Amino acid sequence: MYYVSKRFEIAFAHRLSLDYESKCTRLHGHNAVITVFCCRESLDNNGMVTDFTSIKELVSSRLDHACLNDIFDFNPTAENLARWICFQIPECYKVMFQESEGNVAVYVRDGFENAAL
Repeated sequence: MYYVSKRFEIAFAHRLSLDYESKCTRLHGHNAVITVFCCRESLDNNGMVTDFTSIKELVSSRLDHACLNDIFDFNPTAENLARWICFQIPECYKVMFQESEGNVAVYVRDGFENAAL
């Protein structure tokens, strides 16, 4: 099995829909650090699991400098965003979404709980 990861940053705005009082229900922004983990049993024709540039472009083209409430019909929490990113990239099995320093959400596809990297 081959494994790769790609780490990059995006800037975004959102407001959360919560069932308790929170300042996060007001529009605010973050500079997120996202790490995408991908794997394949065999390499593609180019000798890659997937192209690093395409990983960043798939995510950044939708999320970077955007108001996520205008894009998604789900509550744009770090947890939901990690899951959404994971399903945008076929080879992806895990996403770490650091919304701010010390606040990280991780989504791992079923069956990959013990994967490397």
